Amino acid sequence: MGLFDFLKSDKKKAHDAAGKAAEQVEQQAGEGRRPPAGSAADAASATRATAERMAAAAPPRPVPATPTPTSAAHKAVPAPPRPTVMPKPVASSAAAPGAMHTPTPHSAAHKAVPAAPTREPGATAKQRTYTVKPGDTLPGIARDQLGNEARWRELYAMNRGAVGSNPDLVRPGTVLTLPG
Repeated sequence: MGLFDFLKSDKKKAHDAAGKAAEQVEQQAGEGRRPPAGSAADAASATRATAERMAAAAPPRPVPATPTPTSAAHKAVPAPPRPTVMPKPVASSAAAPGAMHTPTPHSAAHKAVPAAPTREPGATAKQRTYTVKPGDTLPGIARDQLGNEARWRELYAMNRGAVGSNPDLVRPGTVLTLPG
């Protein structure tokens, strides 16, 4: 028996059970109480009968178990993290009315403080340069001039226009700008 045959047999069993439920409903309703065909009451009773057939044919739904504080399932579920509350500063009566206040990350004073000005590269600092010699490589220049061979990528990124698309080919005489 294949999968589809199995499903068909389940469908047929459900249809047979629905038919039996409909017969029982009709027997209970009685023959004399049937409204005339085509009326709204007939449509309502047909809808009710269909709903009852569907309910009778449907398998019962399993009730999900709710974990209790003493069950193993409850202990397996981690508790949600509790939000931390920042302690509010206590107003000191000893502080003078005009005393300085240290802004906290949550205070309005902290948000009103402007960011520190950024230093423009050419305005105040003199940029260092290096002229490539025969046999030089970017990792070698980074090691000698910057103190770390791994900074060759940074050196290449700053001088991509002068070096070109191949970082392995650095031409002698090329002037490179060194990062700070």
